[in-house]
Amino acid sequence: MGKIKLAVIGLGNMGRRMVHHLVPRYAERVELVALCDSREEVLQSENKLLGNPASFSLYTDYRKLLAETDADLVYIAVPPSLHYDAVRLAFERGIHVFCEKPLANSLEEAEEMVKLAEQTNRLNIVHFSFPLEAPVLEFRRRIAQGDVGKIQRIDLYLEFPRWPREWQQNDWISTRREGGYLLEVGIHWIQMIQQTFGRIAAVSSEIEFPSDGGLCESTVKAVMMLESGQKIHLSGTDQRTGEEERVSLVVQGSEGLLALENWGNLFVGGAGEPPQPVAVEGTDEEGGLGDLPIFGQVLNLLEGRPGKAYDFRDGYEAQAVLEALRDPAAGGGWTELPKAGRS
Repeated sequence: MGKIKLAVIGLGNMGRRMVHHLVPRYAERVELVALCDSREEVLQSENKLLGNPASFSLYTDYRKLLAETDADLVYIAVPPSLHYDAVRLAFERGIHVFCEKPLANSLEEAEEMVKLAEQTNRLNIVHFSFPLEAPVLEFRRRIAQGDVGKIQRIDLYLEFPRWPREWQQNDWISTRREGGYLLEVGIHWIQMIQQTFGRIAAVSSEIEFPSDGGLCESTVKAVMMLESGQKIHLSGTDQRTGEEERVSLVVQGSEGLLALENWGNLFVGGAGEPPQPVAVEGTDEEGGLGDLPIFGQVLNLLEGRPGKAYDFRDGYEAQAVLEALRDPAAGGGWTELPKAGRS
């Protein structure tokens, strides 16, 4: 087949990373045919930086782009509240979809998006690269082979000195409706946990929001229960002491400890021993089964070659956990999570 024609909707951090880093990396396999951002000045600035304005079309309205484009694949990197509509229009045009996480802005939207995906033969992929990154693959391998023995406790830390982070500024990242560290960061770990340990079946959560009801969460204390009965304790805050964030998963077992500290640093310790860092070969900052980023996996799948990616059903399963964390049951009780059945 010829080059895959790509349209990009949204030129925030992730959209710019796509057009400036990943598209050039795969220039022999993909062609950028359209860019969209609602901010005209951003669109023109990115167009100028790319240096070849005659080779692709520019839009400030994603609906117009999706009505006119001849793209094979659309990368949707807009705020979550726009995901559903953009996905719906893309599927109506028969375009394959690569969507940023979280999948939707509500569980109801996520469920509808799964249904829409079932009605098309087009790719439906959520940008979940974390389970495919080399340190996480090694973490998962060690868990699967029982290196820590019988698991006694699992802790997930989402701790930030401030939110949003300095490099992550926009008009929605700190809103309760679309932002917060649970939606932006926790979603990666929730999805990875479900790929590693199995489905999260119930959640008990205590969450505090600022007095300004429009702002996202400040602190979270929660327990997520796997179908196996194993509990995962979640501690989240935007008031961590010091300047360094901690985003980590720690597994303690009868034979020792295994931890993923700050995304990609793997630590291992035997029973009663201090954990030590472990070097992992094949680490790639883009993630994705050795040196092939998630975008490379998507291209492989489009070309009919072997590839690994996560679909809208995986997005739904993670969305269900997010909604339960953000909207706790009364009195700190348990919320049983719906399951997206596979046809």
